[in-house]
Amino acid sequence: MGSPTASPGPVRRLGTAAVALIAAVALATACGSGDGGSSGGGGKAADAKGVDDGTTLTMWTRAATRPQSEALVKAYNASHENKVELTVIPTDDYQAKVGAAAGSRDLPDLFASDVVFVPNYTSSGLFTDLTERIDALPFADDLAQSHIKAGTYEDKKYVVPHTLDLSVLFYNKDLYRQAKLDPEKPPATLADWDRQARAVDALGGGVDGTFFGGNCGGCGVFTWWPSIWAAGDDVLNEDGTGATLDSATAKKVYDTYRGWVDDDIVAPGARDETGATWTGVFPKGKVGVMPMPSTTLGLMPKDLDLGVAPIPGPDGGRSTFVGGDAIGISATSESADQAWNFLAWSLGDEAQVDVVAAHRDVVARTDLASNKYSDADPRLVTINELVADGRTPYALKFGQTFNDPNGPWLALMRDAVFGDGASVDKDNDAVSASLAD
Repeated sequence: MGSPTASPGPVRRLGTAAVALIAAVALATACGSGDGGSSGGGGKAADAKGVDDGTTLTMWTRAATRPQSEALVKAYNASHENKVELTVIPTDDYQAKVGAAAGSRDLPDLFASDVVFVPNYTSSGLFTDLTERIDALPFADDLAQSHIKAGTYEDKKYVVPHTLDLSVLFYNKDLYRQAKLDPEKPPATLADWDRQARAVDALGGGVDGTFFGGNCGGCGVFTWWPSIWAAGDDVLNEDGTGATLDSATAKKVYDTYRGWVDDDIVAPGARDETGATWTGVFPKGKVGVMPMPSTTLGLMPKDLDLGVAPIPGPDGGRSTFVGGDAIGISATSESADQAWNFLAWSLGDEAQVDVVAAHRDVVARTDLASNKYSDADPRLVTINELVADGRTPYALKFGQTFNDPNGPWLALMRDAVFGDGASVDKDNDAVSASLAD
């Protein structure tokens, strides 16, 4: 994924041009209903493992998930008669590329998608129905259900997890010790987070309590919403056409962040941070505790003694934003059984442990949270186990509402934290209007 300072992490996972999304959905309607290709469509597999008969399969993925995708494809090709030809497309060009291919009925056999944009593709008929195939997997109930839910349309399942990126708290144990905090007791509530950040900030000498991307909508949904979910509240209605980002719980979250801004507990640059460098602040060792993408754990300096913890709610609880990519078989594929062979294998024990876990990535199955690789680092077990407590929001108008820098969510964020918070109700109405547009 590159260095933390060079990679925008979930900003890339969550953000792509709204114009490209509109073009993709408009062109996608040419693909039809998505009830299957000529080889095993409609969700019916020759068997639970699909067919491995030497077929060459085409697959697309975004550059943001290139390392994970390449590792899986390499391992599959080395152990199967089928061969997958992977094409990696620049992340910012991906939706336009998929849209153009949908319009010309030239989609690859397999293509992955940022999970928050999956509903746009399922509702436009770009994927083959995988319901029966998924349900036939012996570990179906252990798959990351947030990704399965995001890919369910009209009670049919169209995608499976491909890569997972979770939002978690990172905290600097050395700074905790210096601040007389217990390095083995990370925040269990938002109040704990506030108290601990302030204690570290009091050390002075260029040390700050916390940090966040204050001019980055993708950063906000990824790291703020889990504190609302942890309290048992929702941020959107079930069909993603209305927002409840003005709830009492949400306002408690905003008030805490605004307090950090007002009292200078936040590291410099938060107000203008667009997401391009927000993951590069913590690794410098001068920030006490902040929410980060789980994928950055392996990129941290070896000499940085850090802990990982779930993101808490105001009074406790735990949650995470389950981001990353989901993957499915295109509606126009003529090799659905063979494509399913790759997908089923990618979710199996061998691939999840010896490929995914071995690369220190989050496994797609909760029953494999503890494995021979994660057990060597308890932080990885913590991250893997969080998948069961996480959510992936569902909204067809996600991009224009939450990722567009001119969208209403970023206005709400900034008014709530850098302003006086008085316009949250009005800003939430604007978010709902965008979602329903």
